[in-house]
Amino acid sequence: MRKGKISENVLKRSVLKKIRTHRDEVTSGAGVGTDCAVLTFGEGYDTVISTTPVTAPTEDISTYAIPMSLNNIAAAGAEPIGVMLAVVLPEKTEESELQTMMERAEEVCRLNNVEIIGGHTEVLPAITEPIMTVTGVGKRRGRATDLLRGVKPGQDIVISKWIGIEGTIRLAKGRRKELCMRYPAAMVEEAVSYDRYLSVIPEAATAMKSGVCGMHDVSRGGIFGALWELAEEAGVGLEIDLKKIPVKQETIEICEFFELNPYELLSGGCLIMTADNGENLVAALKREGIPSVIVGRTTDRNDRVIYNEDEKRYLDRPKTDQIYKV
Repeated sequence: MRKGKISENVLKRSVLKKIRTHRDEVTSGAGVGTDCAVLTFGEGYDTVISTTPVTAPTEDISTYAIPMSLNNIAAAGAEPIGVMLAVVLPEKTEESELQTMMERAEEVCRLNNVEIIGGHTEVLPAITEPIMTVTGVGKRRGRATDLLRGVKPGQDIVISKWIGIEGTIRLAKGRRKELCMRYPAAMVEEAVSYDRYLSVIPEAATAMKSGVCGMHDVSRGGIFGALWELAEEAGVGLEIDLKKIPVKQETIEICEFFELNPYELLSGGCLIMTADNGENLVAALKREGIPSVIVGRTTDRNDRVIYNEDEKRYLDRPKTDQIYKV
């Protein structure tokens, strides 16, 4: 199989078809575009759980892995509470690297007001790069399902911050020397500093109070992959203005250097939201210092259309993330 997330067809055929629902407490389980499980125990709160694996150098892995899981929980309208970390390390790893990794993990959790509540750490000879699997746990009031009425036709589509941020950070850190041969060091360091934007918890919390109908955090596969997943899960069409999709100049430059498509690049830190009145949602986010923009609308058709001035194209199923090309 190809690198990265398995294709939607393989997911449906070989994973989802093998899963059956057995417990009444599971009110939302595995599905295309569904990043969280929701458990309800009849006490006014839901428990929201999300698991994601990430591979990266030990000094950076916590920076990427923990926000990715927490973002899934926030996009489900829940408050993140804690994380469990399952860490698998190659034999070459030094104990000092493990200490650095955990110090960074604790710092990321402190900044997001969550706690490391458990996990597992193991060294295996079969792997060559560190793997961290984060299981995030959050709580959600039962009435949140009333606030998140769901993605429906005729809603505005709002995107927070910028696409491609996580991929930009990874490339700027991992290929710093190459990039500095073409671009000013200040530009590369600015791209590295974008790790401060990786959490979508603030915009999700604001959106829950500001008329949001549905949310989907953008991650692997980039904005194109996330838009497809949102539409597929909700059964709606899309009309998107490509020119309105927000992207940093550093992302454009770095993608040009490596010949990558920024619209299919890792985009942790970016949140898609739908609302009946997108302008009100954008204004509420602006008051909290969070940039956002309306990029299109959902429709009652099956077509998922991207407009680029006079050019019209149809959105494809999610592809392997561009980061794997480098």
